Amino acid sequence: MSSLDPSGCKKRKRVERVFKFKAFGEQGYPIESCGTFRDNVKALLEYGNVEMAFVNGMTFWSFQLEVHRHPPSHILLFVVEESAEASSLNRHCKHCIYVGWGDHMICNKKYHFLVPSKDTMAAFLSYEENHSSIVMGKLNFVELNGHTMHGVFHSNGFGHLLCVNGLEMGSDLAGHHILEFWSRLCDCLQARKVSLIDLAKQKSMDLRLLHGVAYGQSWFGQWGYQFGRGSFGVTQQMYQKALEALQNIPLCILAHHIGTSNMEIPILFSRYQTLSSRSLVTLADLLRFMLDLKSHLPKESVLHTHNPGILVENSCRWSPKRIEMAARVIVESLKKAKFRWVSRQEVRDAARAYVGDTGLLDFVLKSLGNHVVGKYLVRRCLNPVTKVLEYCLEDISNTLPNQEELVTSDSKLKARYKISRAQLMNDMFYIYRHVLKGQKKDMDSTITSTISLAARIVLDSKYFVKDYNGEIRSKVESEAGEKSKLYCTIAIQDTGEIDGHKEGEKKLITTPYETIMLRNNATFDEVIEEVVKNFKEIYWGLKSFVFGSIINLNPKGSDQVFRVTKTGSKLVFQGKLVETGSNHESIYESGPRQRFIVDCGCGAKDDDGERMVACDICEVWQHTRCLKIPNNEETPNIYVCSRCEQDILVLPALP
Repeated sequence: MSSLDPSGCKKRKRVERVFKFKAFGEQGYPIESCGTFRDNVKALLEYGNVEMAFVNGMTFWSFQLEVHRHPPSHILLFVVEESAEASSLNRHCKHCIYVGWGDHMICNKKYHFLVPSKDTMAAFLSYEENHSSIVMGKLNFVELNGHTMHGVFHSNGFGHLLCVNGLEMGSDLAGHHILEFWSRLCDCLQARKVSLIDLAKQKSMDLRLLHGVAYGQSWFGQWGYQFGRGSFGVTQQMYQKALEALQNIPLCILAHHIGTSNMEIPILFSRYQTLSSRSLVTLADLLRFMLDLKSHLPKESVLHTHNPGILVENSCRWSPKRIEMAARVIVESLKKAKFRWVSRQEVRDAARAYVGDTGLLDFVLKSLGNHVVGKYLVRRCLNPVTKVLEYCLEDISNTLPNQEELVTSDSKLKARYKISRAQLMNDMFYIYRHVLKGQKKDMDSTITSTISLAARIVLDSKYFVKDYNGEIRSKVESEAGEKSKLYCTIAIQDTGEIDGHKEGEKKLITTPYETIMLRNNATFDEVIEEVVKNFKEIYWGLKSFVFGSIINLNPKGSDQVFRVTKTGSKLVFQGKLVETGSNHESIYESGPRQRFIVDCGCGAKDDDGERMVACDICEVWQHTRCLKIPNNEETPNIYVCSRCEQDILVLPALP
């Protein structure tokens, strides 16, 4: 694996602590996770190297992470603190809006966690060398597409995983390693909730559909991400029903309806039923088996017990029996090397003691690369240093699932070895295209409409959320009995047309609860001061907050808190904002919401990130897809919705 080692840059020649990538974020490495999210971030950043401070309201830290020791391989993790007050970027978070957190208040700070790719890392270093461009370079570095990983947290502990680019996108890290690293970070920092947009694909197949049918959850579901919000009015119940409908489709029904016009599908079903030791009854059974098999097959192009292309050639002067005997001699020679890489000449010399025909040995050695002999895979590669061909054995007896059952069935064992990873992917893509994305010519209209509708619902469900144990995740406990904790929130009265409330009505808006540690003899005056200070540090919109009262409590300021309420209680501190001349609705992530009305025929009432167009009369937004405006067409310069058209038609004619 190539390294993104920054030591080549003169500005970076300094002593840096190196952390292990596979352990970074575990408890105690580098920090003990305790306190609130903000406390944990501050503790983590103490271990980072400050790259640049106060650039466009941002401060940069870096951590050097060792991926492999031999050969040496490192990556860099950058943490960027972005201030809402000083940053020139848009304060409103579109990711919060799309996932349904638009009613959250804007936080004072965001923390970007970035693992740059080779390209974005090169851009970062080049900007460092050119100091005159550093301000624009730092700004672009955060917004740049193509990072290996980019996640962002608001200072209240809510976050978004913005991108994961694994091996298929040119990264040196596999996607599952990146997700495991991100999950450790979230646990370490005690994140509250984290969202992502699942657009993951493999060979143009949407993984949220493929894995959804196979396992009942998206690929990200392995790390606890569940349905968060659907586009085009899709609800969680619709999503679950669609998955169940697709999963439970019997293969026999598909084969019956498709087989008359597409014989390839029944053949594929039969092929993988032969390979499986269990009965494949439904579409979920088939796709789950194929995906499990794919995860165990080597990445080499083909697995064969021998090379049939050579054996059937009439020009071949050696019989299949002699070739098989020579192959087994070579394997026995490699077994003596105890699975280390051996040069071609060493293998040839060891095998000559049993096979005198050097021409036969050369022929078999040339043909044996990445082939299976018995329970061993013979690997072959060119040594990049010596430029000499080398061979190595890999025991694959435990690689494939249900190996004990397969050994008892020689025909199944040989059949499975004849399935290459590439062929399996092609078969999977064929099923994906002709079944999940079925063409009408392949099925009758009933099957087509059912699968098409269910698949579209699953594909319209791409916002997933992981809830880290609800709102309160603080592990802070009392310190020698001297301190106790409360869970506190701020509530303010808001006005305007929000969530169906008519303009002028008041709605109580609360923030997520925060953990507040207090002395056991603390008074209410002290807790009010501590709560107001903490929430002003977190939320940009609460800088003018003035405390009014505690809901359901009416204590005196000198009263001791824990004589009135128990430790661990939830308290709501109500107050108001002192207006500063601007519309205070701009303190929310969604901005001035009453000016943006969504009312689409699909049922959507909020901005879900999909393409929309607004009526020029009523100014209500609707999806272009629901209005049957193709994505490759521009939206009309003047658009009037059907409701306004009807109103115009019933207007009396002008005299």
